[in-house]
Amino acid sequence: METKQKEVMIERIPIERIPMEARHTNWWDMFATWVGANANNGTWFVGGVLAACGFAVAMNVLVISSALSYVFLSLVGYMGYKTGLSTMSLSRASFGERGSYLPSLVNITQFIGWTAVNTFIAAQSVGLILTQLLGWPSFGQPGGAKGLVVGIIVMSILHILSVSAGSRSIQMIERLGIILVLVFVIWESVAVFKTVSLTEIAHWQVPAKARMTTGAAIDYVAAFNLAWVTAGADFTRFTPSRANSVVSPFVGAMVGVLWFAFIGLISTISIAITSGTYNANNSDPSTIAAKLGLGVIALLVIVLTSMTANAVNLLGAGSALSNIFPKLNLKLALWIVVILATVVTLIPMFVGSFLDTFESFLDYVAMVLGPTIAIICTDFYWKAKRHYQVEEFGRVKGRYWYKGGVNPAAIITFVVGVVIFLACQKQTFFVNTVGITFIDMVVSSLLYMVLSKLQRS
Repeated sequence: METKQKEVMIERIPIERIPMEARHTNWWDMFATWVGANANNGTWFVGGVLAACGFAVAMNVLVISSALSYVFLSLVGYMGYKTGLSTMSLSRASFGERGSYLPSLVNITQFIGWTAVNTFIAAQSVGLILTQLLGWPSFGQPGGAKGLVVGIIVMSILHILSVSAGSRSIQMIERLGIILVLVFVIWESVAVFKTVSLTEIAHWQVPAKARMTTGAAIDYVAAFNLAWVTAGADFTRFTPSRANSVVSPFVGAMVGVLWFAFIGLISTISIAITSGTYNANNSDPSTIAAKLGLGVIALLVIVLTSMTANAVNLLGAGSALSNIFPKLNLKLALWIVVILATVVTLIPMFVGSFLDTFESFLDYVAMVLGPTIAIICTDFYWKAKRHYQVEEFGRVKGRYWYKGGVNPAAIITFVVGVVIFLACQKQTFFVNTVGITFIDMVVSSLLYMVLSKLQRS
C-alpha cells in the first residue's frame, strides 16, 4: 500500500488551484488592479514615443491596437475563472506538462523585463531627487551613475516590501497606487495645458526624420499590451464572478493604457513645441516632470506609482517560475524574480540609450507572445470547447502529457510563429500598414488547428 502511494505522488506534479470558496476579489479590486497595471511609467513612455506618429495617428493606434490586445486578456481571464489556475498552469494543456516550461520562460523574461523598465524610469526619478536635494550629478553627466544605482537599490527594496505578503500585499499596493496615479495625472495635465493648448498639440507636425510608421506603431502598442495577457488568469482565478473575470480586466486595462499613454503623448509633444526639438529619449516621466518643473513631490509620486505596475509584473513572473518549479512557494518565487529584475535593470547603463534597449525589448515581446497567446486561446476555446479536465493537470502520462510531456503541435506552431515575425517585421507592407503582430497571431492559431487535427488523426 505504501509503495502504491509513493508511485501516485511521483506520477503527479503539484498544481495550485484556487477553489471557488477561497475567491474574494471583488469588482473594484479587479478593476483597480488592471488600471494600476497600465497607469505606470512604461505606459507613459510608450505614449511619449508614439508622439513620433503625430497626435491623431497615435490616438487611433492606441485605441485600436489596445482593444484588440485586451480581447485576449478577457479570453484568458475567463479561463482563469473557469479553472482556478494561473495562465502558465493553463499552458500545460496546450504545450504539455513539460512543454509549458517554454511559455513560462517567456513569461519570466518578459515580466522581469517590464519590471526593469519601470524600475529604471523610477530610479531616474530617485536620481533627480538626489540631484535637487544633495547636489549629486544627474544621470548622463560625469559621476551621474551613482544616483541611478542608488535609485535602483531603493526601488528593489520597495519591490521586496510590496510582495512581502504575496497576492494580499500586491492588492493593497494597487488600492493605494490608483489614488496616487489619479492625483498625479491631474497635476501633470494642468501643467501641460498651462504651457500649450490641445489644439496646438493636435496640429504639431512630427519632424520627417523622426516619424514612426503606422504599422510599426501598431506592433509597438501590441507588444506593450499583450504582455499583460499572459498574467490574466493569475488574477481572475481569485474572483467568484464570471463577468468580473471578463469585463473588469478589459475595461481596467483600457482605461489605464489610454489614460496614461495620453498623458505621455501630450507631455512629450508639449515639450517639443516649447523647446522646438522633438527627442524620443526625453519621453520618460522623470525627464518630462523635471522639464515641466513639477518638483520633488512629482518625482516621488513617479517612484510610488511604478510599484503598482511592478506588483503585477512580479506576480506574473513569480507564477511562471512556480510553474517550472512547483515545489517553490509563490512568496519565495516573488523574492527571486525581484533579485533577477534588479540585475536586469542595470543593463541600459552599459548597452547604450534606454530607448534603444526598450525598443529591442518590445520586439522580443511581440515575437514570442503573439504565438504563445494564440496557442493557449485556440487550445481552450476551439480544441477543448471551453472545458479542461482540471483534475488531469499535473498528472504524469495523463491527458495533457502528449509525447514525453510535450505537445509537438504547440512547439512547431510557436517556432513557425517566431520565424514569421522575424521574416515579416521589417517588410515595407507591414511596416506601413497593419504591422505583423496580429497577423502572426491569426496564422499561428490556424496552424495550431491544422496540426492538432493531424495529431488526433
